[in-house]
Amino acid sequence: MTQNAAGAQLAARTAPEAFTTASSSLGRLIGVDLARGLAVFGMYAAHLGPDPSEGGTTGFLMELSHGRSSALFAFLAGFSIVLITGRRAPKTGRAGRQAVAKVVIRAVILVGLGTALTMSGTPVEVILAFYGLYFLLVLPLYRLGARPLAIIAASTVVILPQILYVVQRALDSGGADGDPGGIWAWPADADGIVSLLFTGSYPALAWIPFVIAGMAVARLDLASTTVRIRLAVTGGALAVLGYGGSWLALHLVHGAAAAIGASSQDGGGSPLSAWWSDSVGYPTGDTPAWLLAASPHSETTLSVVASTGVAIVVLTACIAATDASPRFRGLARPVAAVGAMSLTAYVFHIIGMQVLGIDDLSGLPLHVLLGFIAAMTVFATLWSRSFRRGPLEWLLGRATKFAARVR
Repeated sequence: MTQNAAGAQLAARTAPEAFTTASSSLGRLIGVDLARGLAVFGMYAAHLGPDPSEGGTTGFLMELSHGRSSALFAFLAGFSIVLITGRRAPKTGRAGRQAVAKVVIRAVILVGLGTALTMSGTPVEVILAFYGLYFLLVLPLYRLGARPLAIIAASTVVILPQILYVVQRALDSGGADGDPGGIWAWPADADGIVSLLFTGSYPALAWIPFVIAGMAVARLDLASTTVRIRLAVTGGALAVLGYGGSWLALHLVHGAAAAIGASSQDGGGSPLSAWWSDSVGYPTGDTPAWLLAASPHSETTLSVVASTGVAIVVLTACIAATDASPRFRGLARPVAAVGAMSLTAYVFHIIGMQVLGIDDLSGLPLHVLLGFIAAMTVFATLWSRSFRRGPLEWLLGRATKFAARVR
């Protein structure tokens, strides 16, 4: 793609919220897509990569991908909502109503697509239905500025994980593995409303703070070096607070690590590793000691704080690097192309697994992961030379054309 073509792509995708200059705005757009592409490949690694227990550099990188890549994906969902509804200033009037309608249409389609993929029997815990629900839940906040959004994100990260723990305990005590049955568990082979909100792999009650934090960051002037530095420092501080706080708690709170080890059902790692790793397993709900963990998918305050910090650092680094260096921008373009069609890329790896008969996620050879990454990167790079949107993104865009009928 030439520089002129890339600039035209930017104008078509972001108008009227284009950034100040074509060159720097192009860098920031590619930076966001780069972060999204890294999130997609991180989820590839979590689903298709070797088992982290293999150790070494590969095992460490696989461990890093668990939970943190999906958290980055959710964080960038908030960024997407703000881009749709007005980045520099929220859209109002008819334009605002149409933007809201676009978000609602996207959300409904994502819920339907995620449900269909889950019902197909894939071994992947599909995030798309949860993702669609996040869009709907945070939509009422789209007119808020960065400060109130940040305050709400901070409040929800403190409060909601504790509420989630109480609700899950109440559901567990109700028998039948917490399944209330009836319409709340429909459809039976996918995620019903109770699963989407409370008991699933990405329960909205714990994941909404990621989305709101992404909205807050999207409201900032990311062209400002000062803002980027503050964001990087904030992200680093949050990561240290979350992971460091968990490490201290597990080492200093008497009996906490032992309680986590005793309650774990599907892990073989040390409970002291629960400050960053899921090798010990996942929370079972039978001990509040899990609330001190920051491991992926532990759905605790410390876990969400830490993963939010990581997401902020990754996004800031991607934007800063692509904005500052045209050479790096060119090198990053293939991964950014994947990020620009993240829905297509996500669905591709699920369908690819089914075509290849992959139904066990307990650890695959490294070449399988690398093959999926290479195939998607080549496809996205070639496709983006001729088309502005990915295949599924184009269909999604066509579906949202109905929003133009809103008056």
